[in-house]
Amino acid sequence: MSIELTSIQTFAGPLWIAESARGVCRVGFGFELAQMPSGWRHTPGKSSRAVIQLDEYFAGARQHFDLTLDLQGTAFQQRVWALLQTIDYGTTTSYGQLAKTLGKPGASRAVGSANANNPIAIVVPCHRVIASNGGLAGFAWGTDTKRGLLDLEQRVIGCAQPVS
Repeated sequence: MSIELTSIQTFAGPLWIAESARGVCRVGFGFELAQMPSGWRHTPGKSSRAVIQLDEYFAGARQHFDLTLDLQGTAFQQRVWALLQTIDYGTTTSYGQLAKTLGKPGASRAVGSANANNPIAIVVPCHRVIASNGGLAGFAWGTDTKRGLLDLEQRVIGCAQPVS
């Protein structure tokens, strides 16, 4: 399967966007071109619907994504990732609350694991999930990036107080 890879510049460095024929399959920071999987093709400067929408998100002009996703994961991961997409822009929820919503109140660690394995960051907004005590908890690209994403969203919706 052919995957096209491109990037946009963000406050946290390059954000990499990978698209298959079925849709967006990966979005994330910290990708190394030297480690590009076989069958992936780097297309610098490619302008796709995903690139445009993510640029708009970082400019504060987009709060919802309208993209076809190619999400590959277990049935449980798929349920968690679908639930992540219902978290409103500029808001947060906890791992425990997501587990309760899924009807599995004791599964907050499993929800956290599915969240950590989310291949399509920002579009599937895993950054909006925080610890039950309000802490930022883990994030694949660091808590500074997570804080930056949450602060961006709060500035856009007019909240005066940044996330701690």
